[in-house]
Amino acid sequence: MSRVTPAMTVPNGPDTCSTTEAAKRLGMAVRSVQLMVDRGELQAWKTPGGHRRILRSSLDAWLAARGGQAPAAPVGAQQPGPGPGRPLTLLLIEDSVHFQNLISLVVKRELPGADLHVASDGIAGLAMAGRLEPDVLLIDILLPGIDGATLITSLRSHPQFARSQLIVVTALDEAQRAPYLLALYGVPVVHKTALVTELPPLLAQAAVAHAA
Repeated sequence: MSRVTPAMTVPNGPDTCSTTEAAKRLGMAVRSVQLMVDRGELQAWKTPGGHRRILRSSLDAWLAARGGQAPAAPVGAQQPGPGPGRPLTLLLIEDSVHFQNLISLVVKRELPGADLHVASDGIAGLAMAGRLEPDVLLIDILLPGIDGATLITSLRSHPQFARSQLIVVTALDEAQRAPYLLALYGVPVVHKTALVTELPPLLAQAAVAHAA
């Protein structure tokens, strides 16, 4: 249920901030913050002009629940902007430690010079995607926070991710993926039982596209 409520009597002030301000503080895209508001993770109101004003206390509470800061990239990881001068950058959004490790091993074997980052839930993944603008996003469908289909839909709505290659990794079979078909249209899907054989060719294609 959305927590956006029409509260015309709530003025702009130190107790609230704009969606843009919240996005900067969290290191996320504005659309990602809007989704958080719609899911009730942040408390917000709409001004008479239709603009969201987010309660700073709810923003502080969300950050406090995550150790006082927005999800960060790995310590020491390089984060240059996208372009031919940086290594192929991949972001894996996967909550299973087992598959995080397995996919990491495949990536390191196939792309030893690549820069791999890992997020364990959808919200952290969105935050890291906004900072890294990765060349490749490997996304599970069933994720805590935001499911993979919603995450992909959000990423596709932002021009900054137009150059990013999306790859879905999932344990769901075709029948179980049916509710997500619209969001997954045109995205290669790798079943987790076939990671070792099906993921390497997709990584090789990404490497060729990055070098072009």
